[in-house]
Amino acid sequence: MNKNVFKIFVLLFAMFCWQNLNAQGNAVQILEKVDDVMNAAHDQEVTVRISIFDRRGNESVRELSMIQKGSDKRMIKFLSPADQKGIAFLSLPNDNLTMYMPAFGRTRKVAGHVRNSKFAGTDYTYEDMEAKRYLDKYNPRLLGADDEAYKLELIPKDLEKSEYSKIHVTVRKSNFYPLIVEYFDKRGTAAKKLTSSDIRKIGEYYIAYRTTMEDLRSGTKTIMQITNVRFDGNLSDDLFTERYLTR
Repeated sequence: MNKNVFKIFVLLFAMFCWQNLNAQGNAVQILEKVDDVMNAAHDQEVTVRISIFDRRGNESVRELSMIQKGSDKRMIKFLSPADQKGIAFLSLPNDNLTMYMPAFGRTRKVAGHVRNSKFAGTDYTYEDMEAKRYLDKYNPRLLGADDEAYKLELIPKDLEKSEYSKIHVTVRKSNFYPLIVEYFDKRGTAAKKLTSSDIRKIGEYYIAYRTTMEDLRSGTKTIMQITNVRFDGNLSDDLFTERYLTR
């Protein structure tokens, strides 16, 4: 190979590697900012109206309360309807997920094979409802950007635990809030799409008052509408326990 051609090849290869490393570094920084925005509050209390639509458009309505502390403690309790009231879900660090079903009067751990099941009849799975930071669970790659948003691809660090082969996240540049999250199944086919809207700034914090999760395979969707929210209420750690789960 001509020496000049070889030098050009080496230079181009080095530039390619540098660009990939730079893009990877940018992706990590972007995702870190997303995590910081999503978990900026010390704690939060939220009441949510849930509308679940089947493929024919029939609607069923539920209401739940959610409390969260930091980025890794979350408690969800159903308030209505009567046959759902009292169902509760606790997410703690290290993939520690627990359900309480009043009909059985006891708690149970969410096993690995159940994590990918639908959560209480919604289009969310237990994995979707887990409290977490993206960077703890995924390796990011920058797919592209325009004037308004970045687009990231997230690959699960533990592919065996996740039902997804990858996730695409569209992140608003102005505040690093995730606008669209697209989920791909193990075959790489688009499976679900989460869209956040009515994004408001409450004090120092951003929150989407409306989120829509669409199951692209079944044609169903779940809309969550926040009806009340409070930040930094100094929630006790005692609230995030199995004992409180059953109350």
